[in-house]
Amino acid sequence: MLRYAPAIIIGRLVRFAARVRKPGGGSAIPGLIVNRIAPGYLAKALASFPGGLLVVSGSNGKSTTTKMLVAIMRAHGASVFTNPSTANIAQGLTSALLEEADLGGRIHRDLAVLEMDEAHGALLAPQLAARVVVLTNVQVDQIVRFHDPAMVRDMLGRIAARASDGVVINADDANLLEIVEDVSAPVIRYGVSEQVAAASKHGFGYARASDERLAADDGLLVHSVDDREAVLLVDGEPQRLRLPSRGVHYALDAAAAIGGARALLQERFELDAALAAIATLPPVFARGEKVSIRGQRIEFVLVKNPASFQLNIDALDPVGPKLVAYGSDLRDPSFFWTAGATALGLVDIVSGSKAAELALQLTYDGVAIDRVEGDLPSALEAFLALPTPEDGHKTVVFSADAMRRTRAYLGLTSEDDDA
Repeated sequence: MLRYAPAIIIGRLVRFAARVRKPGGGSAIPGLIVNRIAPGYLAKALASFPGGLLVVSGSNGKSTTTKMLVAIMRAHGASVFTNPSTANIAQGLTSALLEEADLGGRIHRDLAVLEMDEAHGALLAPQLAARVVVLTNVQVDQIVRFHDPAMVRDMLGRIAARASDGVVINADDANLLEIVEDVSAPVIRYGVSEQVAAASKHGFGYARASDERLAADDGLLVHSVDDREAVLLVDGEPQRLRLPSRGVHYALDAAAAIGGARALLQERFELDAALAAIATLPPVFARGEKVSIRGQRIEFVLVKNPASFQLNIDALDPVGPKLVAYGSDLRDPSFFWTAGATALGLVDIVSGSKAAELALQLTYDGVAIDRVEGDLPSALEAFLALPTPEDGHKTVVFSADAMRRTRAYLGLTSEDDDA
């Protein structure tokens, strides 16, 4: 791979220049340039790991499932290369590789666990040689990009077709069930029990839900969830599991991660090590993450689409002050009106560039609002000035753009730093 040395050197020089010009920014530019001048490098690098490549894709849950898988692999003694969730498209993946590649372009790690965007993963699929592919779900996600869940299903199908040792799917998602009809690799299924499904008032946001539940002895079944405690049936045997954040969706991510680890590690897989790794994993960046700001405990909850909004709102601790902010990433906030916000009860401050639209949505859902403040820094200062709850914490619910602006204003690390 020495023929890639000039491209690697140029990419690193571009990365250095980008970071000098804008600290913390420009992370995708080096990868974009390297992919232009050495188009074969990305595929070659991804095929060079001795233990193989595991790909995680789907509408929601990619970042959490990836982080869980990395923790499980490291608990088994493997040296793992992974990418930040902000680097899940082609140029971002290449930029992430440049962080560790030698001049020959090699990454000296045992294996790779990579989160991939659905569309970019499908474009890369012909070049991929994945051992295992983990698919989380197909939801009505990013309608501006994809328009139709069937398009997402087909893209994920192209990624799944590249797996040699296993395809892990959510058996409650009818679109994913269609995908595995055409794959040659062994299929591992996960899902929720009838009682968990019945307890979910709004469902799980799948574009098409399966009419049947997974059998208790046919894979990995989320049997029950209570806050951050879950019971997972693994081949019919109950296993207690501590989750990094509360909610059924995190239990599903854990089941997906365990399924992926089993498929990749095979006879070396140890269930106890996997359960312990997940139990000690901190919340993934801004997804139930709790931080200390000026002596106050604040929980950050990222919502990206109606499904993640609904699942996270339903799982929220109702006690304590709440700030909700929509940013410019939501070009049409009416997209979120399909979710119900009633569980919020009272929101102390509504903010962000789409504060007026958000306030209208919450009002129609019967949510009480104390204050609407479109300027996010002013809203954050007012929120921090609210009395600290004697028992509990404050909660900030935000879209991706509002999340980035919030963290920047508060001087917190970037997602790349956390990953």
